Amino acid sequence: MDVGKLTVEYRTLHGKNESGRLRLTGKVPGICYGKGATPVPVQLDAKALKGALDKEKRRNTVLRLTVTGTPTGSQELTVMLKDYQIDALRNEVTHVDFVTVDITKDVIIEIPMVLTGKAIGTIDGGQLHAGLRRIAVRCKPENIPAKIEVDVTALTIGDALHISDVKLPPGVEAMTASGETVASVVAPKAEKTTTETAADAAATAEAAAAPAAGARPPAQQRPSRPRAETRRSNPARRCGSSSASATPAANTPSNVTTSASWSSTSSPAGAA
Repeated sequence: MDVGKLTVEYRTLHGKNESGRLRLTGKVPGICYGKGATPVPVQLDAKALKGALDKEKRRNTVLRLTVTGTPTGSQELTVMLKDYQIDALRNEVTHVDFVTVDITKDVIIEIPMVLTGKAIGTIDGGQLHAGLRRIAVRCKPENIPAKIEVDVTALTIGDALHISDVKLPPGVEAMTASGETVASVVAPKAEKTTTETAADAAATAEAAAAPAAGARPPAQQRPSRPRAETRRSNPARRCGSSSASATPAANTPSNVTTSASWSSTSSPAGAA
C-alpha cells in the first residue's frame, strides 16, 4: 500500500489570535482526531501537505503522520485528510483536519467517477447527460481506488446507466443508492418548422390584441373641471352669509320699499 509521509509539530498555543499569528509565519493550524483517541492539535506547512498527497488519490491518500514535540515525545499516526478550509480571497489553506484510520478496518469515502467512450446514441443525434460525479464506497485503506471509470459506449437514445450497473474493483462496495443515475442519453428536442413558428407568432399577437373573455371595456374618463373655475362661478361660497342675505334685496321690485330705505327716507314730517 502506498502511504504518504508527513511531519508536523505539536501545537501548544490555541485561540483565534494565536492561529492568526501562526499563519503569518507560513504555517497552518490543524487537528488530528479519531474514534476513541484524544485529539492532537498540530501545526504544519501547507505546501508539505500538498507534496505528501498522491497526485491521483489526493485527499483519499493514507498518510503516515509524525508528530514532534508532544508531551510524551514523538508520535506516529496513520491518518487521512478529513477536511480543510481555504481563504476565499487569498486561496490559501487556513485549517486542516486529519482523522486516524485503522488499516485493517473499512473506511467510507467518496471516489470520483469518470465517463469513458462515446455513446452510440450521440452519433444518432442524442445528448449525453452526466448524473453523479462521485460515488460513496466502503473498503479498506489499501483498496482505495483513485477513480471509477464508467464506459458509456453502449448507450443508445433513451438508455441510462445506474449505480447498480457500475463495475467496482475487488474489495470495494458501493454505498450510494443503486438506483441513482450515472449517465443517460436523451433525444434532442424537435426543431419547429418555419410555418409552425409563424403560426405561433400570429396566435400570440392575436391573443395579445383581443380583450379577455367577459372583460369590461375600459371606462371613459370624464374631464375634470378646474377647481379655480368652480370657485369663481359660485361667489356665495367665497362671501359667506353676507352675500347670501344680499341676494334677495337685489331681486326686490323697485316699487317696494325695504325696511332699510324706509327708515331713512319715509319718516313722518313731525318727527323732525
